Amino acid sequence: MMNFSEEKTITSNTITISNFLPQIGLEDIRKEILTGLQADQKYISSKFFYDEKGSSLFEEITKLEEYYPTRTEKSILKNIDSSVFKEYSNKSIIELGSGDCSKISLFLSRIAEAKLENITYYPVDVSQSAIEESVKCLLKQYPMLKVNGLVADFMHQLDFLPEGGERIFCFFGSTLGNFTREQSIQFLQSLYNFMRVGDELFLGLDMVKDIHILEAAYNDNKEVTAAFNLNILNAVNQLIESDINIDDFEHIAFYNKDKERIEMHLKALNDMEIKSPFSDQTIGLKKEEMIHTENSHKFSKTYINHLAEKTELEVSNIFTDEKGWFSLVHLLKK
Repeated sequence: MMNFSEEKTITSNTITISNFLPQIGLEDIRKEILTGLQADQKYISSKFFYDEKGSSLFEEITKLEEYYPTRTEKSILKNIDSSVFKEYSNKSIIELGSGDCSKISLFLSRIAEAKLENITYYPVDVSQSAIEESVKCLLKQYPMLKVNGLVADFMHQLDFLPEGGERIFCFFGSTLGNFTREQSIQFLQSLYNFMRVGDELFLGLDMVKDIHILEAAYNDNKEVTAAFNLNILNAVNQLIESDINIDDFEHIAFYNKDKERIEMHLKALNDMEIKSPFSDQTIGLKKEEMIHTENSHKFSKTYINHLAEKTELEVSNIFTDEKGWFSLVHLLKK
């Protein structure tokens, strides 16, 4: 659930979950959505995918045969030399866009069990339900772990991240690829400024590869990705109180070679008008007009080095799979 209207904290013996989304303000969220829908090239931010149903659908996507990124990144996490983790104790592990716990559980499994009771894990996500489910699952495996969940938009709310002690930032899933090239550099520069000397960042990046493999990953035979894409309209309906019918749209995903990215769109199947009590004007869509819902940029080793140079982060290592389909980049602030 994406709760922008009720700020609350859930606390138990080893768990705290704090919701900071209301500090953005529901009014600003509605303005952001309506601005996108009223633009000449209509768009909806991909962060709105992750209401409760969207989070569940994405978890289903990660298990699909065509969707290689999740299993490939997990295989990399399983095979990183354990010496990388040998000094990890008394640290905060901050996972941006945490989603489910499957990747962080692999990361934690590489840390000596005796040291885990001195680790505090901070999952950061816009979906409170995703954090709650993730934490419930994670603590069955690591009951000694201290967890402080943060329901927040990390693009705009870095200030709520913990500032004390030594910190390891995890940004898995090639989520950075959802940003434009300019936004990705700006975000990493902001994160660099927030980091202190000695802090680390593990950054998952999907690599450029054969177009057929890329497009198949976003056009699965079971049409789960289509359902995920269309569900963003349900989230929008809830937030701006509109009555968009998802049956009036078609899922479109393709690889834009010039921009090295997968693009996801929703194509209108007929002319329509969208009304919201929070807008003075009706939003009109023509048949076959597109709403842009996501970019997923792909990366090369050359561009990874370019990112590091632009953001002043030092590349410690680039871990990858045998096919070179995905990379987990270990970056340091020195």
